[in-house]
Amino acid sequence: MDFQEKLETESRIVSVLKSVYDPEIPVNIYDLGLIYEIDLDDDRVAHITMTLTAPNCPMAEDLVEEVKYKVAGTAGVKDCDLKLTFSPRWDKSMMSDEARLELGFM
Repeated sequence: MDFQEKLETESRIVSVLKSVYDPEIPVNIYDLGLIYEIDLDDDRVAHITMTLTAPNCPMAEDLVEEVKYKVAGTAGVKDCDLKLTFSPRWDKSMMSDEARLELGFM
């Protein structure tokens, strides 16, 4: 996979992640700042590191499975290796300006 193809695939992954919403907050997980890292390797495996707004989120399992399923189904991706972490802890400063505006934090 060449550099341009990798960039295009990573862009599609971001678009897919923007279609996944935290079930308790009307903002997508990407703009919430829940995605810490996206790395697409040469075997077309997307390595995603993400967090949740709270470690005891009752929808955590469903949210993680949705991310894995959607990213693995993205054009140019063969599989998704997802790592859930709580370090660093998520806080409101990680949100995009769009998310802050949507939630009335600006």
